[in-house]
Amino acid sequence: MSLSIVIMAAGKGTRMKSARPKVLHKLAGRPMLSHVIATTAALQAQQQVVITGHGAELVEAGMQAAFKDAPLRFVRQEPQLGTGHAVQQAVPVLPDEGITLILNGDTPLIRASTAQALVDACGGDKLALLTINLADPTGYGRIVRDPRGEKVLAIVEHKDASEAQRAIQEVYTGMMAAPTARLKQWLSRLDNNNAQGEYYLTDVVAMAQADGLTVVSAQPQEEIEVLGVNSPAQLADLERRYQRAQADKLMEQGVRLADPARFDLRGELRCGSDVEIDVNCVFEGSVALGNEARIGANCVIRNAVIGEGVVIHPFTHIDGDKDGVQIGEGSIIGPFARLRPGAKLGTEVHIGNFVEVKNSTLADGAKANHLAYLGDADVGERVNYGAGSITANYDGANKHRTVIGNDVHVGSNCVLIAPITVGAGATIGGGSTLSKDAPEGQLTVARAKQVSLSGWQRPQKIKR
Repeated sequence: MSLSIVIMAAGKGTRMKSARPKVLHKLAGRPMLSHVIATTAALQAQQQVVITGHGAELVEAGMQAAFKDAPLRFVRQEPQLGTGHAVQQAVPVLPDEGITLILNGDTPLIRASTAQALVDACGGDKLALLTINLADPTGYGRIVRDPRGEKVLAIVEHKDASEAQRAIQEVYTGMMAAPTARLKQWLSRLDNNNAQGEYYLTDVVAMAQADGLTVVSAQPQEEIEVLGVNSPAQLADLERRYQRAQADKLMEQGVRLADPARFDLRGELRCGSDVEIDVNCVFEGSVALGNEARIGANCVIRNAVIGEGVVIHPFTHIDGDKDGVQIGEGSIIGPFARLRPGAKLGTEVHIGNFVEVKNSTLADGAKANHLAYLGDADVGERVNYGAGSITANYDGANKHRTVIGNDVHVGSNCVLIAPITVGAGATIGGGSTLSKDAPEGQLTVARAKQVSLSGWQRPQKIKR
């Protein structure tokens, strides 16, 4: 049976107090809407219809860029006249058969298994509602059942609920699955005779019953799956709930987190055994940590493969971007180091404080321990790269590479003007600026002759 997924993402989100469309606010480093689209990809629907409204162009452009191969379609709700009115906009692009699953773009942590359970509960001949019991149901539509509590009779919006109905703790999450042909019929019969003058999607419950359809419910495994976001405070609360859940999963796998409340995962993190992570670390994109890797406090690591036994000292920033960063086993990085895209380090490499490496390879045992820059360079084994030294890789228009052979010693405060090759075993005297290749096995010095001038006086300030 064919499946269509409709995701409601048209709301302005007034309480967010932001010019940004609500569904583009980020949770765990990604827009909330992208979480929903990515999760529902597992359901293999024939199409995913995103209903946009406020900031439609931004929402559509962002999702098209993020999901180039997904079967996404966009329809616009202008103006926004309620949830029923929103889904009405999707009717022209929905087939006349199959099942339609309706989800919320501001409820980002719905699981694929829960969404599938809702589809299964529908079965093509029932109206299935995703419900949950909340200790504080304020703001949610209440589920009204028959006296025996077996059948769903109606959903009453919080704004229209009586005091008795507001005491009900079972609520409608805003998500449902329905036979598509029936859904289209119900949507055509909606009216706005309510306190807000809006078209409520929840009115289809009474219509389903009138048509003789059974109204069933499914529930999520966890409350976090159905928590929506309407304010910065709710977004922050959901972020911490999500991060704690990720921390708990890692600790179950044996990862030692100094404080799970001070941990942020904004992508995928794979850990070997006996990994230790100190406080306030942020992991983004795809990160892999080898056995016995140790990550110091206040590190930010994005798109990196970090080998066994590597020590990342505090305040290190690793940003692999699309090219990634690779760190060989036994290496020591930081504190206050920066590894940029394309940095590939061999085994037992040392990158010390205030050293930056970009688009460069460092072979086994190479060291740059202090205040240095290596950009567009190939560094050999056991090289000692001095404090304050840099590769001048940019001529104002193009980038050029520096090649440093094995066992080279580069003194402090040197400038290697690329393109240049330093031969194996060469020594570069401190303070040298090289614009030509340095031969292997020799001392190369390129600096002005030291001069001392007797009788020279410093300029004096003129007293006025």
